[in-house]
Amino acid sequence: MPAVDKLLLEEALLDSPQTRSLLSVFEEDAGTLTEYTNQLLQTMQRVYGAQNEMCLATQQLSSQLLAYEKQNFALGKGDEEVISTLQYFANVVNELNVLHTELAKQLADSMVLPLIQFREKDLTEVSTLKDLFLLASNEHDLSMAKYSRLPKKRENEKLKAEIAKEVAGARRKQHLSSLQYYCALNALQYRKRTAMLDPILGYTQGQIAFLKKGYDMFSKKMDGFLASVSGMIQRIQGELEAEAEAMRITQQELLSGSDAIYTPDYDASSPVINRNLIQKAGYLNMRSKTGLVTTTWERLYFFTQGGNLMCQHRGEVAGGLIQDLDNCSVMAVDCEDRRYCFQITSPNGKSSLILQAEGKREYEEWICAINNISRQIYLSDNPEAVAIRLNQTAQQAVTPITSFDKKLENTTQSSENMAQTVSHNESLPEHANREPEMEQLIAPGTPIQFDIVLPASEFQDQNRGNRRTNPFGESDDKLDMSADEGLLLQQMFVVRFLGSMAVKTDHTNQVIFEAMRQVLAARAIHNIFRMTESHLMVTSKSLRLIDPQTQVIRISFDLENITQFAAHLENKRLVGFVVCTPEASGDESLSAYVLESNTEGEKICFAISLGKEIAAAEKDPEALAQLMSSVPLSNDGKFVLLNVQSEDDPDSVPCTEGLESEA
Repeated sequence: MPAVDKLLLEEALLDSPQTRSLLSVFEEDAGTLTEYTNQLLQTMQRVYGAQNEMCLATQQLSSQLLAYEKQNFALGKGDEEVISTLQYFANVVNELNVLHTELAKQLADSMVLPLIQFREKDLTEVSTLKDLFLLASNEHDLSMAKYSRLPKKRENEKLKAEIAKEVAGARRKQHLSSLQYYCALNALQYRKRTAMLDPILGYTQGQIAFLKKGYDMFSKKMDGFLASVSGMIQRIQGELEAEAEAMRITQQELLSGSDAIYTPDYDASSPVINRNLIQKAGYLNMRSKTGLVTTTWERLYFFTQGGNLMCQHRGEVAGGLIQDLDNCSVMAVDCEDRRYCFQITSPNGKSSLILQAEGKREYEEWICAINNISRQIYLSDNPEAVAIRLNQTAQQAVTPITSFDKKLENTTQSSENMAQTVSHNESLPEHANREPEMEQLIAPGTPIQFDIVLPASEFQDQNRGNRRTNPFGESDDKLDMSADEGLLLQQMFVVRFLGSMAVKTDHTNQVIFEAMRQVLAARAIHNIFRMTESHLMVTSKSLRLIDPQTQVIRISFDLENITQFAAHLENKRLVGFVVCTPEASGDESLSAYVLESNTEGEKICFAISLGKEIAAAEKDPEALAQLMSSVPLSNDGKFVLLNVQSEDDPDSVPCTEGLESEA
C-alpha cells in the first residue's frame, strides 16, 4: 500500500498557512468521505432491507405452501400429491428461510453496523473536533488582536499580564484542539480504508456462508481472495495501532513543554537572537492606510524567498510578492502606540512598508534577516557562512582593546619567524613591508558618528576655545553659486553619509579602509540603516556636502585639508577621505569620513585629485595651461571629468555643463 499523507503534529503550534492549506486538503477529503459514506450506507441498508424482505417473503411462502392443505377447494380431486409435494417444498423453503435469516443477521452485524459506527463515531468526531478547532482558532485571533493593541506609552502591567494570560490560555486551547483534530484526521486516513473494506467483506462472507452448503465449488474459489482481504485489513489495523501510538507519544512530548512558549514575548528580558539568518518566516502585523489619517493593522504570514518578501493570507495556497528586499533599507520606527515596529524602504525611497513583530526576539531577527538579504548574501555559494563572517567582523569592529592580545601575539610570532629568514648582516628597516596594525590606524573604542558631525570635534569641543562648526551649515544661507563661477572645476555627486570617526594617522590609505570596515560593521551590529543623502560638490577650493532639498551647505572642507582619499577595492560605491583639522592648541586632529555614492568611488577620487592639481597649478600659469591642455574642457572653459549618465535613464546623453550631477 502507498504511504499515507499526514499532518505533522509539530506544526500545530505554528499554525502556518502551509499547514492550514494542507489541513484544508484533509478537510476536503473528510467531507468527500462523509458524503460517500452516507450514500454507501443507504445502498447497504437497502440490501439489508431486501434481505429482511426475503426472509419475510420466504417465511410467508412456506406458510402459504402449508396453507394449501387447509384450502376448501370445490374440486379437490388429486390434491393429496400436490399437498405432499407442497409440504416438501414448504420444508425446503423453511430451511432456506433459516439461512436467509442468518444471512440477514450477518449483514446487519458485519455490513451495516460497522458503517454506521464509522459514520457516527469517526466522521462525527472529526466534525466535532473541527468545530472546536475553529472556535479555539477564533478565540486565539481575538486574544492576539487585544494583545497587539496594548498601548506602548500608557502601559498597564496588570492589564498586560491579564491579556498575556488570556493569550496563553487561548493559544494552549488552540494547540490542544489542533493536536486532537490533526490526530483524528490522520487516523481517518487509515480508518476510511478499513471502513470501506470491512462492510463489503462482511457482505461477501455472509453470502458465501449462505451459499456454501449448496455451492462448495464457488465457495472454494473465494477462499483465497477472502483470506487475502482479511490479511490486508489486519495489516492496516496494525499500522493504525502503531501510528496511533506514535501520535500519542508525540502529543505527550509537545504538551510536556513549558507554558512559557504560549506567552507572547516571554523572553523579552534576554532573548536569544540569531543574527545570521538569510531567511525568515512568521506572522507580522502590517499597517495599511484606509484614509488620509486613519490606518488599520492586519495580521498576516510573511516569509522571505530569495531576495523577496512574500505575504500570505491564512487559507491561501501560495503567497504573493509584497516587497523586493535587494538593496533596501530596514530600521526600527516608533509607530503610534505599538511596540516592535520596523520599516522597510525601497532603494529609491519611493515606497515603504511598516510591520510589527510579536516579540523582541522576532523583531530583532526580522531586522537582521532583512538586512542580510538586502546585501544579497543569499546569492553567494554559502550564504550562511558569509552571514556568520560578516557578523563576526561586525563583532570584532566593536570589540574592546583587550581582544586584540591574541592578534598581537600572532603578529609577534610571525615577525619572529620572518626574522629567522633574514640575514643578521642585512640592515633592512624593522617595519619594512609590514602593513600597519589596526591600533596604529584607529584607537580601539573610538566612537563613530552616524550623522554629518566631525567625531573629533564632537568629543573635544569642551577643550577648544573656538565654536564647533555647525554640521548643518554655518548659517541658513543657501548655496551661493555665484561664488563658484570663477572656479575651473565644479563636479557634483549624489552620496549618502555612512559615518565618521577620529583616526591616528593619514600616511596610508589603509586607515580609510579600516574606517570603512568599522563603520559598516557598527551599523550592522546596532541595526542602524538610515543614511543621510547629500550632494557632494568637488571644486578646486573645497569639498562640500549640500542638502539636496534646501541647498544648505551641511559641511565644507578645504581641499588642502584633505590628506588621504580612496575608494573601496571591492565595493566600488564606497569612498572615504581623511580631513586634517587645525586645533586651537596648535595640534591637528584627523577624522575619516565614509560615503556611499550612486556612482563609482574612483570618479570622486579622480575629481578630488584633479582639484588638488588645479589648486597647485593655479600658482604657475604655465603648469595650469599644460594641465588644461591635457584634460578636455567644456564650452564654458571648465574641466569635463566624466560622462555622467542618469541612473534612472541609461540612454541619456553625457552632461558637459559646469555643474554636473550624478543623480
